Amino acid sequence: MSENRKIDGRSIEFSMRIIRVRRHLDAITKIIRILAKQLLRSGTSIGANVPET
Repeated sequence: MSENRKIDGRSIEFSMRIIRVRRHLDAITKIIRILAKQLLRSGTSIGANVPET
């Protein structure tokens, strides 16, 4: 497996984990929901940056 494919797979798995964490945090309080939204944005943006490597 090429190095790029390894990075692609790991970045997708990381993004999926971030989405699951966000869903969990979303059920708590308003402040946590705000932080969860930011976590989702920053945690899933890695996918957009992978092609740059």
